[in-house]
Amino acid sequence: MNHHGFYTVVILFAFFGLLSYLTKKAWLLAPIIPLAILNGFGGQFLNAWFLNKYGVKSTAIITSDVETNSTLNDMYIHDYEAIVKELNGKYSPTFFSTTTAAIYPIENAIRIPGVGESFPVKFIPGYEKNIVILYNESEEGKRALQYSMLAPVNTAKIKYEADRTNKEFVQEYIEALEQYLKYYDDENYQAQLKELKQQLKKLK
Repeated sequence: MNHHGFYTVVILFAFFGLLSYLTKKAWLLAPIIPLAILNGFGGQFLNAWFLNKYGVKSTAIITSDVETNSTLNDMYIHDYEAIVKELNGKYSPTFFSTTTAAIYPIENAIRIPGVGESFPVKFIPGYEKNIVILYNESEEGKRALQYSMLAPVNTAKIKYEADRTNKEFVQEYIEALEQYLKYYDDENYQAQLKELKQQLKKLK
């Protein structure tokens, strides 16, 4: 349904049309258009949830990234080709586009690893061409996540360096570093945190 939107609409028309004909109830035709629209806009999100919930984990590699003339939210849509590692160790080809890519975690962003980079995916055995990209577990995703978690640290640092005697700024910097260090071990930040705590005691 996610990869073949046109055929999904045909199936919806056939199913509800037959159901309406057999039951003699015309109102059963009503769900066709809403379901077709829902599949067009939300099919990839449902696909991502389903594959992450029930799929098995493996890896894939993007082999081709082609920019098309079509756009989505003022950005050009890309067509991708990839190879997926099956459970037997062999690779099988697959393809998807910006509009059909299933990505987990589900969010309002389309982030796909670069060409040639191996990244984790999930699929249902026997239909390896339908994959969900586990972006946050990819190397690119891990770097992006770490960068986003550094943002509060950098913001707090700017405030602190503007006024090192402001207790609120010192406390904010400490909290930002503590949150970051829960996930990433960094000796420089550990030392900075220790100094800030000593400084905060002197300010009180």
